[in-house]
Amino acid sequence: MFVFLLLLFVVVPLVELYVIIQVGQAIGAVPTIALLLLDSVLGSLLMRSQGRAAWRRFQAAVAEGRTPAREVLDGVLVIFGGAFLLTPGFVTDVVGVFLLLPPTRALVRRGLVRRLLPRMVVTAAGRARPRRGRPGDADVEGTAVEIERDRLP
Repeated sequence: MFVFLLLLFVVVPLVELYVIIQVGQAIGAVPTIALLLLDSVLGSLLMRSQGRAAWRRFQAAVAEGRTPAREVLDGVLVIFGGAFLLTPGFVTDVVGVFLLLPPTRALVRRGLVRRLLPRMVVTAAGRARPRRGRPGDADVEGTAVEIERDRLP
């Protein structure tokens, strides 16, 4: 977890600064700032349209009576994509666009499901909880009733 936080709060901003400086040297400071503003505005518009589409799919899944797992994950990815796009920087913008465009979002969703699903167990109530113990272990609550042989049909 420490390595993840170090990457998030130290390495990513340093990489962003480096890329912004390189782009600024190549095209100038004012065009770089304009480009950062433009991609933030376009990113917010893309996030709004994709968020609405994810919300419509979520509502349709609920109306059909099925669990909206895919739609919820899409909504979370859209939110993260929008947050990345609103964060100033070119590297986070690439990640944000990757999460907002439906074809690439599907790839990310598929990867997350492959990685996280084996770690989860779905209970009878439909809630997921972390798996504990070995994969074959299971506790089942129940009752047993003895039936005398002469009572069997």
